[in-house]
Amino acid sequence: AMSRRRPQCYFDIKIGSKRSQKVVFELFADVVPKTAKNFLHLCKGDKGVGASGKQLHYKGSSFHRIIRNFMCQGGDFTMGDGRGGESIFGEKFRDENFKLMHTDAGMLSMANAGPNTNGSQFFITCRATPHLNGKHVVFGRVIKGMDIVRAMEALPTDRDKPLVPVLVEDCGEMPLEKIAEATKSSLKRNREDNESDGESDEEGSKKKKKKKKKKDKK
Repeated sequence: AMSRRRPQCYFDIKIGSKRSQKVVFELFADVVPKTAKNFLHLCKGDKGVGASGKQLHYKGSSFHRIIRNFMCQGGDFTMGDGRGGESIFGEKFRDENFKLMHTDAGMLSMANAGPNTNGSQFFITCRATPHLNGKHVVFGRVIKGMDIVRAMEALPTDRDKPLVPVLVEDCGEMPLEKIAEATKSSLKRNREDNESDGESDEEGSKKKKKKKKKKDKK
């Protein structure tokens, strides 16, 4: 098997009037290449205009459905309310496979209207959702910015529609050099954090333990 790097893409998500913040996804192109390709190109917006007359692009679209402790849904760039959306292959495409499971928060999965009705709508899980296994195609996961997803999840809603607009202000593919750089800089950050603590490891771990105890009580 080829160990090609899994593609990564990003959303700059704007909640209300706050400054946009980056959420980065890793796509499981090795397991579901077609589904990953669809999402990646809808992030890049490089496939022109779809049958709807709208650009095949997530940019400017919104998260129209958010259910706390369940999921955040978006990707309807044609109608914006969950009735629309379109894939790069034509309106709908088949369920590729159900090899990947909804095992955790931050899984990226296709929304659908029953078997073989994948378009552009997707959701990000807020917890493990095993009841969706075998019904929705999991094709990626959040690797950076899960705190932004949690902020979205906490928004007030009316009939699952967030009362504050949640917009994909920009989106695209993370270039491979950027991915390598991010890995390097996070390793460097970890190193620097460890050095700049200025307290012995023992003191640090004692403090951490105390904090943890407090947390457990909640």
